[in-house]
Amino acid sequence: MSLNRDRILEIIDNSLREDVGTGDITTAAVVGVGEEVTATILAKDKGVIAGLEVAALVFEQVDKEIEFKPLVEEGVEVDFGTELAKVSGLSSSILTAERLALNLLQRMSGIATKTNYYKSLVANYKVRIVDTRKTTPGLRILEKYAVRVGGGANHRFGLYDAVMIKDNHIAAVGSILKAVSQARANIPHTMKIEVETESLADVKEALEAKADIIMLDNMDAQLMREAVELIGEQAIIEASGGITAENIVEIAKTGVDVISLGTLTHSIKSLDISLNF
Repeated sequence: MSLNRDRILEIIDNSLREDVGTGDITTAAVVGVGEEVTATILAKDKGVIAGLEVAALVFEQVDKEIEFKPLVEEGVEVDFGTELAKVSGLSSSILTAERLALNLLQRMSGIATKTNYYKSLVANYKVRIVDTRKTTPGLRILEKYAVRVGGGANHRFGLYDAVMIKDNHIAAVGSILKAVSQARANIPHTMKIEVETESLADVKEALEAKADIIMLDNMDAQLMREAVELIGEQAIIEASGGITAENIVEIAKTGVDVISLGTLTHSIKSLDISLNF
């Protein structure tokens, strides 16, 4: 599973400027010059690991002589106490890079762990678990990568790569029919159109407009079942809004094709990971 190295390095450089600024004052004042150590990155919680390559790049950007040796594979579920990687090099360089490397590794692993959990809940149903644009500004590429590591899939990356007509677009132009018509007249023929719906009347209008994807937004399971029956094979059906661990199985049973969850990236408990000399 590849990451765009240049994009990741841009994120790391910006983050190091924020954290290190003109220099790591404490390390410069306390740690001897030239002292080399080997440190261990350790899981202090159970979860799915994502971001080892990113953590390695953080250390590399601080000091190209640091050796980062992963001890587990990306995407594996680990237990408390599992050694994730060994980091060898100047103690001063490792100390300077430590916090950013752990911050990214912890957050990405938290996202992968949560995604894996939601996917496991609906493993018996033919439905895809996908993310949304509710990501941390500046970290979207990392967070959406972590969703994939956890077994989920990605929705659109931004406003630029897919058409999603939401309630405010519809309100701005007056109707679903008009919004879809105007979108179709202004996009390439190769691009699909998704429409957000909140009622069966909206669903019927989206079908009349021949939307490619119909999102059922904040509908209860009964209304969703009726919408799925109405749509049939005429469009891809996405469920979104108000979906939790408690009701996701009921949502999957309705027959939707996709379940999108903002919680995969916007409400995350980072996995507890430490670095010890």
